[in-house]
Amino acid sequence: MNVVTPSHPRNTWINRLLFMASRGLPENLLGLLGLSLIHFARWVILKPADWPNLGQGKEELQNDYVLFCSNFNGTWDQYIDAFSDGIPSGLDLFWYSAIKYPKSIPITPFKNYITFNQIDTDYYYNATPGSAQRDIKTSLAIYDQVLKLVDLHKHSSPEEFAAAFRKAAYNMQIGLGDPGFGPVASLATEAADENRKDYVERSQERFQGLRSLRKEQKNA
Repeated sequence: MNVVTPSHPRNTWINRLLFMASRGLPENLLGLLGLSLIHFARWVILKPADWPNLGQGKEELQNDYVLFCSNFNGTWDQYIDAFSDGIPSGLDLFWYSAIKYPKSIPITPFKNYITFNQIDTDYYYNATPGSAQRDIKTSLAIYDQVLKLVDLHKHSSPEEFAAAFRKAAYNMQIGLGDPGFGPVASLATEAADENRKDYVERSQERFQGLRSLRKEQKNA
């Protein structure tokens, strides 16, 4: 998601101060960090002189702007709903200087504001289709556990390794499920799942083929 909102120049310094405070006191962002469907989110202040000239000529701008960029899993509606429910006061602070910002609650004016100022993404690459942020984190945790077991297998007795394996299996079980598709929360979610189903299945087939090839090469 890319959103560009105009900002009163006389109030932009307040937004800059709020961003600095958020970076210095990250505990204030726990509501945002707790939203596991968000992969990445960033707000950037753009002054009129920051806009690139790609041949269109110098821009004559009356306002500063705030660029918001974010990656997330799920649908647009789920994302905005979670944002509004999870950190309503935080959103209102981050868009403090935005012109005609309606506040994050109630949700309908907020969604209309985002829609009006949103720039559609033309190209998007997803390295982990079908997986949410939490799936990726648990997969990395499992990978670390497997590496530890591989190292332990080199110098431990069968009994010691069996005990370590049982302990690791207990710790890893939260991430051993198939990420697949989540329960349908709305018609938009169902449509998004249906639209990306073929792509996800092709990606999983390619991954399975690479894994089989690597296994054959290792056994050759």
